[in-house]
Formats: sequence, C-alpha cells, structure tokens
Amino acid sequence: MTLISTIEVFSVIVSLYFVAWNASQMAMGAVAARFVWRYRRRRNVRSLALVARFASPPPVSLVVPAHNEALTIVQNVRALLAVEYEAREIVIVNDGSSDDTLAVLLQTFRMVPAPLAFEQPLPTARVRGVYRSIEEPALVVIDKENAGCKSDASNAGINAATGVLVLVIDADTMLEPDALSRGVLPFIEDPNTVAAGGYVAIANGCTIDGGRVIAASMPRSWLARFQIVEYMRSFLMFRLACATGNAVTIVSGAYGLFRRAAVIEVGGFSVTAIGEDMDLTLRLQQHFRARRQPFRIGFIPVPVCWTQAPEDFASLGSQRKRWRRGLLQSLWRHHRIIANPRYGTVGMIALPYMLAFEGLAPLIEMTGFAVTTLAVIFGFLNWHHYRVLLAASILFGAAVTLMAVFLNDFTSRRYLRGRDLAILCLAAVLENVGYRQLNAWWGLIGTIQAMAGTGGWGPMKRRAF
Repeated sequence: MTLISTIEVFSVIVSLYFVAWNASQMAMGAVAARFVWRYRRRRNVRSLALVARFASPPPVSLVVPAHNEALTIVQNVRALLAVEYEAREIVIVNDGSSDDTLAVLLQTFRMVPAPLAFEQPLPTARVRGVYRSIEEPALVVIDKENAGCKSDASNAGINAATGVLVLVIDADTMLEPDALSRGVLPFIEDPNTVAAGGYVAIANGCTIDGGRVIAASMPRSWLARFQIVEYMRSFLMFRLACATGNAVTIVSGAYGLFRRAAVIEVGGFSVTAIGEDMDLTLRLQQHFRARRQPFRIGFIPVPVCWTQAPEDFASLGSQRKRWRRGLLQSLWRHHRIIANPRYGTVGMIALPYMLAFEGLAPLIEMTGFAVTTLAVIFGFLNWHHYRVLLAASILFGAAVTLMAVFLNDFTSRRYLRGRDLAILCLAAVLENVGYRQLNAWWGLIGTIQAMAGTGGWGPMKRRAF
C-alpha cells in the first residue's frame, strides 16, 4: 500500500470516527430530552414541597473537605447553613490547611472543642480535633492532618457524619436553595438508591449574594464561556443517557449525594485514585451488580450547585490533564467490567463508549488533525477534502452542543436574556475552532503523564466570589 493510499485510508477512519461520535451524541440528546421531560413532570414544585412536609426526611450530612480555603470558607459555610432543608448537619474537614482556614472558622462561628466520640470505619490520617459551633449546633469542624488528597478528608467527614445520607461537595461549591430537597427525592422514591449526582453549573459571571447565585449571566472571559457550554454538553447529554439505563459512571465530586452505609461498604473514597469521584461510582456499580443486589444511582438534570471555572490557561490545562489521568486510571482499574455482560449496561454500553470516545479521543483527534493537515500541505490530499472534513467537524460539533444549550434552557431557564443565549450559541460554534483542539492537546499530555506515572495537582488560581 502506497503512502498516499495509507493516508487516504487513515483519513476515512478518522472521518468515520467523528461520524460515529456525533451520531452517538445526537442519539444521547434524544434520550436526554425524554429524561428531562419526564423529570419535569414528576419533580415539580408539589413534589419538592412534599419533602419539606415529610414527617421524617432522611438526615443529610454535608461533608466539605477544605484545604487552604480561608478566602471563601466563611461565605460558603453561611450559604450551606441557609440551605432549605431542616434535617441536615454540616461537617467541614480542615485538611491540614497551612493558611488561616481553621482559625477563621473557629472565630467566625464560635467553635468550641468537642470530644472525639464517633467510630472511624474508614481509615484516615490522624484527626487532631473536633469542634462544634455554639451559635450553629449543626456545624461541626474536623481538624486533621493532611494526607495529600481530597479522598482522605472526605472519608474523615463521612466517619464523623451522623446522617443516613452524605453529600460530599467541594469547598468552593455553592448549593442551590433546593439542592438537598431535589437530591433526596430519588432516595425517597426508590429505597434502593445508593447515590445521586447532579448538574454542576459554572458561577463565573453570575450575580452572587450571600453565597447564592441570584442571577445567571455570561462571564466576560471566552475561556469560561467555552467551559459553560462544555459542562452543559457533559452533564445534559452523556450523564443523562447513562442515568436512563442506571449506568452512571461519574457522580461529580462537586455534588455527590451517597447513602453513607453503601460508601462504607465499598471502602469509601480511594486515597490512591486521581479521579476519586469516578472511582467510587464505578466501585458502587461493580459491588452491587456483582452481588446482583437491586440498586440505583440517580441523576438530577437541573443545576443543584455552582462552581468556579478556571479563567487562565495554566489552571485549566492542569485541571484537564489531571482529569485525563483520573479517567485513564479509573478505566484501567475497572477494565474487567468493560464489555462484561455480568455488569449490564455499565459494562456493555457506558464504559465501552467512554473507552472509545473519551479514552481514545485525544489521540485520534490530534493524530487525525496533524496527519490530515500535513497531507494537504504536501499535496497528498486535496484542499477540498480538507475543507469539507473541517466544516463537517465544526457543524456537527456545534449542533451537538446547541442541543445541550437548549436542553439547559428548557430545564433551568437560567440564561433568559437574549444576549446571554446568543453568546451561548456563539460559544457552542466557536469552541470547535481552537478550544476543543487545545483540550485534545492537554488530553494527549495527560495520557503521556498517566503512562509515565508523572504529573501532580498543578496550579489552580482561586478568586473570591
């Protein structure tokens, strides 16, 4: 086979790969639309009101690992205290902070030492002290030594939790007022529910008061705008399609509601996992499917919380490389599930899809782009073929993202101003020219780091809300 024939065959393979990816995304969009329509019919204002009037709603412990969060921790705790759900406690885990996180908490909320009077079924680094607030009895602070990972802090908070359910969130996460009411509904409706994830929205550019997003609007940074449509596509397409078949593979670390007993049963968060949220979700899937026990992992398709998105290339690149390493590690750790009929939809559909269209995507995208571009430059392929391929990639990618944008508008009605919706639609088109290729490049670097066993947390700039 000549070099030209090889390049042409490779070009056809890459084209078919993109066609298959876009076709699968379109199919997931249809499944997601049906999921959202059914959710809106069942999870209405009346059903949420029933939770508030429930004789004994399930107690929820909010576990918040915090490492060097002095800048935003007080505002975030006050917002958590204002969440509209009575049967809740807040467990802040100071994970060996080197700044004033602990001092700020103790002083602001009048915390006093409390006895260490709870079992610790999950092994963690040494707990140095426990504090309770005089003003807010539901507020507990666990002070522990740093073990170098969020998982250890999360496990310490789960040990101290008294709720039947535990909500593990990031310290910079801002919950919606009805986040817990919506979150507990799957557990009330189906006692076999062991976890529920939710749609995480981006707070950049929004109007925030008292730790609450009171008005959603678009940020000035195009980097943040691209991430907004990216989050919409991720949470409202693939994850909703997975939830339809009880095949959720990731309950996000920014908002993960779990049945405490189930988390302890599978050993808690792994301290060696880079993507601890995906690892725990897959262990729950594997544990209950292997034992043929009835279970469900639900998903809430409306924004339940808001988080900051990085607006500089260094922070975003570090985040995406770390996510990439976490994805590959989780796929490798749970490779026995992949294409294994014993594990149902998660083994036969969800994980094979992730392997093909997320695991291999950066390699195929970057190689396809580089080989095709060089082939055109050196005259092996004609420019017409290149332009058609590029235009199809942009148009199909934009169409898929626009489906997610309109699904978001239907579910949350957040970006109601015409200007914001127009910017979202423009971002859905423009992200295909540069931003997605940059993400693929970071994914390729993350793959090399995963294979070499290198790469750390990396820089992550934070701003006060």
